[in-house]
Amino acid sequence: MLKKGIIKRITISSLALLILLITYFFPTKNETEFPQTLSYSDVKTSAIYVLDKNQFVSRINMKINNSETIEQAKEILSLLTIKSKESEYLPTDFYGLLPVGTNILDISFDKGLLKVDFSKELLNTTKELERKMIEAIVYSLLELNEIENILIFVEGNQLQELPYSKEKLPPILNKDFGINKVYDIDSIKNTTKTTIYYGSKLNNYFYYVPVTYVENNPQEKIEVIIEKLKTSPLYESQLMSYLHANAEMTNYEILEQEIKLSFNNYLLDDLTNGNILEEVKYTIFLSIRDTYGISKVEFKVENDSQNVNFVINSLE
Repeated sequence: MLKKGIIKRITISSLALLILLITYFFPTKNETEFPQTLSYSDVKTSAIYVLDKNQFVSRINMKINNSETIEQAKEILSLLTIKSKESEYLPTDFYGLLPVGTNILDISFDKGLLKVDFSKELLNTTKELERKMIEAIVYSLLELNEIENILIFVEGNQLQELPYSKEKLPPILNKDFGINKVYDIDSIKNTTKTTIYYGSKLNNYFYYVPVTYVENNPQEKIEVIIEKLKTSPLYESQLMSYLHANAEMTNYEILEQEIKLSFNNYLLDDLTNGNILEEVKYTIFLSIRDTYGISKVEFKVENDSQNVNFVINSLE
């Protein structure tokens, strides 16, 4: 009898435990359920070029809400337009270069060529800013991967010269136009153009500033890029290079879609862990991208204790 009672209690306890486990792992539908909605936003960032308080056309990153090329271009141009609703989102002390009231009358895109027809307000710029305005338009729109060349129209007529200086504009605009140009030439023959990206800081906001050097320099452009980043000739202009003065490029190989660079240890900011400053990587990468039109750079550092290798092919 006692044995039967024990068996009965064990059976009841086991059933109770089983019910408890079933209730825990398979809850009833009586619980209050709250509907959940998952939304996905196709928000990305794109670099745009605006004026900083030092009067340089500067590269900053902004959120872009659209995903289609023409709509992205429209959004970027709105960010560049003074007193537009979108321009309110620019960081403090950065300014768009398209005059107040500038509108897009028409825009089309085909096979890498973007055509933009602006309203006449585009010409309400100043002599000091007219070239910078074109630089900002061209460099901002070319940050969109699909766009390779740009045509600018005003009220249906192609813009062929700047309104004040009467500087002739190329029929098709791309990065050959240059940006923040510095001239150091002895002759108009055999001139070369090399675009170097420097770092700058404003209100604790770090950004990049491109400078196109127009020179009579027979050196290979990658040599010019590294040499200028080492010597940092523009400190007086609040532009900075983080590349160590003792950094040496020991070898390079220029391929069709890629450049391979080899350096000594001074490329690294920490020999123990093989790190390289982000500012060093990206000033070199951006300079190569704009000068050569190549978007893949392979770095190799020959360290006594280890070989450090890494590839940059985007700025994500």
